[in-house]
Amino acid sequence: MTVHPAFPADGMPAPAAATPLTVRVVDPLALSPALAAAWDAVAAEASEPNPFAERWCLQSALHLLDPERLTRLVMVRDGAEGPVIGVMPLAPAGHYGRLPLRHVTGWAHPNHFHGAPLVRAGFESLFWSILLGWCDAAPWAKTLVHVPRLTEDGPLHRALVDVARGRGAEAEIVHREERALLESTLSPEDYWDGAVRAKKRKEHRRQANRLAEQGAVAFRRWSADEPVEPWVDAFLDLEARGWKGRAGSALASHGETEAWFRAILAGAAEAGRLDMRALDLDGRPLAMLVNFLCPPGGFSFKTAFDEDYARFSPGVLLQQANLDLLADDRVDWVDSCAAPGHPMIDSVWRERRALVWINVPLSGAGDRLRFSLLTKAEKVWRRLKRTDAAPAETPEDQDQS
Repeated sequence: MTVHPAFPADGMPAPAAATPLTVRVVDPLALSPALAAAWDAVAAEASEPNPFAERWCLQSALHLLDPERLTRLVMVRDGAEGPVIGVMPLAPAGHYGRLPLRHVTGWAHPNHFHGAPLVRAGFESLFWSILLGWCDAAPWAKTLVHVPRLTEDGPLHRALVDVARGRGAEAEIVHREERALLESTLSPEDYWDGAVRAKKRKEHRRQANRLAEQGAVAFRRWSADEPVEPWVDAFLDLEARGWKGRAGSALASHGETEAWFRAILAGAAEAGRLDMRALDLDGRPLAMLVNFLCPPGGFSFKTAFDEDYARFSPGVLLQQANLDLLADDRVDWVDSCAAPGHPMIDSVWRERRALVWINVPLSGAGDRLRFSLLTKAEKVWRRLKRTDAAPAETPEDQDQS
């Protein structure tokens, strides 16, 4: 396969193989209309929806959050003249955790909550086969390909396992976690009654009544016929006034993350993906949240609330209203994007989505040897970790380049 990088300053020799134009590395900042349309087409037919890999979200992330331009935006075709079947950002990494081990990782940033590439449904195995074969031939790709945050036992995970075995290797799960998921045939009202204890529901009703005594309470939902900028401004201000602002981790704490957030919400609105909600008191938001709707799924991306009104639990009251997603015929499930054990989300959303971090070795003899040694070391490390009561950070948790 012949690679045609769009980065003239890359300096990397193009790996050669049999099928021309099967893999193409493209410049996300200089996409042709045809490639942009091809990317959008893959998203529309994706095996597993992932807003963080869609063009309106990933293109600006690569522009603003990858300042060293190390990431390669890879497009995989089904043959020389066939359509694009998959899109994935890949980056070289010099360390695996604290180990000086060169490898390839699916690129992500701290607000990139799902690692699945965009792949056309039905082409999962072909995508992984071509991608791994291309990495085998790329001189900058070493040891293994690390894929973070795949849905466990989803189409992409199953295909990766099968392709790895066909290459004489195993797709090793090196980390696993579960996070809250909303997936039910119940009505929003019945779901709330089943998820929240009667005593707690009574407390939330009391809080809602007390809040109404403070002024006019209203729930709002962004509409496609109104500008998105005032909503973005209000969210950034609300988040920055809370604990994230004090910790320096709010989106507005850094110019590049604020610019990215503004860009992706405008992009999500244009793409028909944006669902934004607010709980107001006298016209001022006390809680806000951002969902990305990518039928048949959705992703609850960000939430913020006014801590001065924490005694009224405005965030929980807004989450209760957010359960009307269960009545949306377009949406079968919603991923919380929340860390495991999140005190607010986990208390309401009862289902769970399992995510896995996967390592797959490349085919070179040296690659296989390093991979084998790493896999053995990780298994020993995990056994030791289970016998140690103190919390620790796993090597694979530090895989971001």
